[in-house]
Amino acid sequence: MKRKSPLYLYVLFAFLLSLELGCAKKPDDAKITSDVQAKFSQDSGLSSKQLSVQAANGVVTLSGTVDNEAQRNAASQQAASIPGVKTVVNNLQVGPAPVDAQAAQPAPETAAAPPAETPKPTPAKKPRKSSHSDDAPNSTNGQMAENTPPPVAATPQPQPVAAPAPPPPKKYIIDQGTQLTVRLVDAIDSEKNQTGDTFHATLNAPLTSDGEEAVPAGSNITGHLIEVKSAGKFAGQSSVVAQLDSLAFGGKTYNLQTDQYKKQGSSRGKNTAEKVGAGAAIGGIIGAIAGGGKGAAIGAAAGGGLGGGVQAATKSQQIKLPSETVLNFTLQAPITVVEAPSSNGGRQKLDN
Repeated sequence: MKRKSPLYLYVLFAFLLSLELGCAKKPDDAKITSDVQAKFSQDSGLSSKQLSVQAANGVVTLSGTVDNEAQRNAASQQAASIPGVKTVVNNLQVGPAPVDAQAAQPAPETAAAPPAETPKPTPAKKPRKSSHSDDAPNSTNGQMAENTPPPVAATPQPQPVAAPAPPPPKKYIIDQGTQLTVRLVDAIDSEKNQTGDTFHATLNAPLTSDGEEAVPAGSNITGHLIEVKSAGKFAGQSSVVAQLDSLAFGGKTYNLQTDQYKKQGSSRGKNTAEKVGAGAAIGGIIGAIAGGGKGAAIGAAAGGGLGGGVQAATKSQQIKLPSETVLNFTLQAPITVVEAPSSNGGRQKLDN
């Protein structure tokens, strides 16, 4: 009998050893799955997530939903760190978990439950089996129940639709050059008022924009006196210069830029000199008739006094603008106003 070669035995032994080692190294998919899930449970970000782990021959497939991309990458890395894992297939989705959508699905089934209870009238047929008079009403009720159509499932009532929000208030542009006719509330007197004084008025005629009324008559106007001069007793000229500052209506106040209203009184300076000179001349004539010399001087003084008295009696004209006086101004810059309910402020419009 021929003996086997030792080399052949060595090859056979090596083959059996490698086969045994290969079988020993075959990945345990159940253990891999358990280890990966245990790894996830130790992560604070992944422990609360419902993640699915499947292992097949060392290939781990992850599925489920995470909050962000960082959690998705962390899950993949942790799964790859488990011994025996060859490949990680990361099917995790980033976004809200679909649990809410699944929980919401039974709602239609609950709503559809009432139609399933519609065959309730069937038990009402039982009283027909009894012939007792006491059961007659039940039999009648059974017949009524049989003739009564089954209840119809309640139709959901439409929810009331919220009323749309009101449109924003309309805006109007009052163009430059528009005339503002105002009616004084406060009187203006060049003898009593001073430069810088404030006066109040109301809009005597409405302001329009593209043919539409933008600011109603009666709206409040505020202005001030730029200059006030009172005429002197014997000379000088009175004057008043006014300007509008603001317009108020609809709970809002708008700044105004207008031209100036100017009015001057008649000058008495030259007239005064003529009258004083004439008085002195008349006095001189009277003095000459009285005897000249001292009489002339007395006459001239008397004539001068006469002229001064006449001028004092005709004191220089003062400017007086009583309440309800209508003044006109011109807008020097456009303004934008918001639509408001019309209100005339209880004041009637007056003609210019």
